[in-house]
Amino acid sequence: MLDQLKPVDNRRLYQQIADQIRALIRNGDFAPGTRLPPERDLAQQLGVSRPSVREALIALEIEGAVEVRMGAGVYACVPPQRAPAATAVMGESPTELMQARAAVEGVVVQLASARASADTLRPVHDALAAMRADIRHGRLPLASDRAFHVAIAAMTGNSVLVRLVGELFDERHSPISQQISARAESQQTWMAALQEHEAILAALENRDVILAQTAMLSHLDLSRRRWVEHSRQEWS
Repeated sequence: MLDQLKPVDNRRLYQQIADQIRALIRNGDFAPGTRLPPERDLAQQLGVSRPSVREALIALEIEGAVEVRMGAGVYACVPPQRAPAATAVMGESPTELMQARAAVEGVVVQLASARASADTLRPVHDALAAMRADIRHGRLPLASDRAFHVAIAAMTGNSVLVRLVGELFDERHSPISQQISARAESQQTWMAALQEHEAILAALENRDVILAQTAMLSHLDLSRRRWVEHSRQEWS
């Protein structure tokens, strides 16, 4: 009976979805140059969420199996000569990553509020000032953005939380996250993030636990929408 059991697939969902779509391309269901079905149709047929399909298509784009054409959809490409048999790990699922950040940082900012003082808030102020300067001078404010979130975690006095917040943020450097960022980020989106950071800092200065948590969760949700859901029109 045991020989009838199938190995459990512990890979990320976007890898599994990408493998199914790649198989359809290799088998000729989608010839090179053929437009793939809209994202919503693929999601329904596969029984998964649209963000998961989008992540799978991004993974396939990175390896060269599909081409995403702005406003026109996703098209099958000529299979690369050394196309992988299975989708490689390209980082954590961006959707799941933002969910994890909200879960962790929603608690972190509560703990930080209780320890807010002029001294503990100074690194947060410094990070926000650096982010403002980066945006003003046209520099990518990713480092100062990270410093802001890590500085809030440091206010808790818990080194484990500092490490977790930093590690979750650093997943933005993974191939799949960077591919998303290349499309999603702009001067406008960074200005919006800066304003949201200012709201978080104001709540911390007032030691308003509820408002600080609300501001942080709102910021991360808006970030998710800008970052993860920005390109829905490209895939439809």
